[in-house]
Amino acid sequence: MRTATVSRNTKETRIQVTVTLDGKGQSDISTGIGFFDHMLTALSRHSGISMQITCDGDLEVDAHHSVEDTGIVLGQALSQALRDKAGIERYGSAYIPMDEALSFCALDLSNRPYLVFQGGFTNQMIGSYDTCLTEEFFRALAVNAGITLHLNLCYGTNDHHKCEALFKAFAHALKMAVRETKDGTVLSTKGAL
Repeated sequence: MRTATVSRNTKETRIQVTVTLDGKGQSDISTGIGFFDHMLTALSRHSGISMQITCDGDLEVDAHHSVEDTGIVLGQALSQALRDKAGIERYGSAYIPMDEALSFCALDLSNRPYLVFQGGFTNQMIGSYDTCLTEEFFRALAVNAGITLHLNLCYGTNDHHKCEALFKAFAHALKMAVRETKDGTVLSTKGAL
């Protein structure tokens, strides 16, 4: 079973994440940020990766530490669950429409973390979620999971739709990349990632 549990406790956040690459996409998520919980639930469901995420953060300051640190811990858990990344497809990409919004994601589980994030939001907030934290979350996740990640918000007008399209595009690309292959080898001419 490809699974991992990672905890992180600082003066700003206390987080525990368990991921299981089981194809079920069942989730139990509580960060104290309603819209972020909604996005993480969608990420779990659409990627087929079961996730249990709890975050107790300093929301009296703002949501920044909670969102970024959740990205850190989720990235670490994904990396541990994938071990040496042998026997997986490695690459994934997806276009996802959400009503008037369209997003694209391409990623490589390469152990070479990098984020290219293109797109912006009209409003500062969606509920208690600061839209600028979307890029911070994906950067923290990419760096800690070792993902080369390209996210492009192609267009859209409704910020809820735009953000959700990004999370779902990432989820479907990730679902493709973690899919197990029959040969069980590392997809690299170097023989290792």
